[in-house]
Amino acid sequence: MKNVTVEIADRIAMVTIDRPPVNAFDHQTFAEIAEAFDGLAAGRDASVAILRAAPGSRVFCGGVDLQDSPRRYRTDGRFEDGGPQIDARFQLDPGRIVRHCFWSIYEGPIPVIAAVDGKCIGAGTALVANCDFIVASHTASFALTEINVGVLGGVRHAQRLVGPFLAKRMFLTGEAVPAEELYRRGAIEAVVPSDDLMEAAYALARPIAAKSPIAVRLAKESANRVEPLSLQDGYRLEQEYTARVKRHADSDEARIAFLEKREPTFRWE
Repeated sequence: MKNVTVEIADRIAMVTIDRPPVNAFDHQTFAEIAEAFDGLAAGRDASVAILRAAPGSRVFCGGVDLQDSPRRYRTDGRFEDGGPQIDARFQLDPGRIVRHCFWSIYEGPIPVIAAVDGKCIGAGTALVANCDFIVASHTASFALTEINVGVLGGVRHAQRLVGPFLAKRMFLTGEAVPAEELYRRGAIEAVVPSDDLMEAAYALARPIAAKSPIAVRLAKESANRVEPLSLQDGYRLEQEYTARVKRHADSDEARIAFLEKREPTFRWE
């Protein structure tokens, strides 16, 4: 991959976006982010991921690459005159690649921690809203600036972060909201100096990485599925997930290790 890298250590994946100068998302970057998280979902080496911009980046994400958007929306399915036609699904539905990127995080089984340093604009805010946790630096801010450039998008994602009223203000004004305001509203786990950002992300990741990887994946899926449900329906579904996780030997290992006061040894079984 050209714009995204993945490194795994101690069951924690580091997914880094690196597309200078401002990490603006083009078709390839959307596709590479989706490829990264689909790969983590298919493998067994990571239990949790941290999503960040490359160290030294001017911003976390400058939004969608406005030079690339007309290429994605060409009706002939080519990014340039005389070029090869792309996947027919993307020709007929140019937004499909963006959704694939977002859903690879939201629907993927790996919990994702966004570590945001600097400005997070447009598609960057939507991307972060699909993550499971957010930590941010004091310099971080979040904005939906699509209205400033003649397009729309991202308000439904922002509603998950800040609720309907602030999301609508962001959507209609294009104004940036500082990380401290999102922290006050409960959307961000911590706001720290830039130099402490990665340690804050790892502080969240390490306890998750130590749990049964099967339980972690089923727990995220369960949490996502019960979110829109009533209390009664949601709890019934949680009980079904409890029955699912108890089928695995790793569930027994977690219980026995707890009773024996030792560290568990999980074998993905």
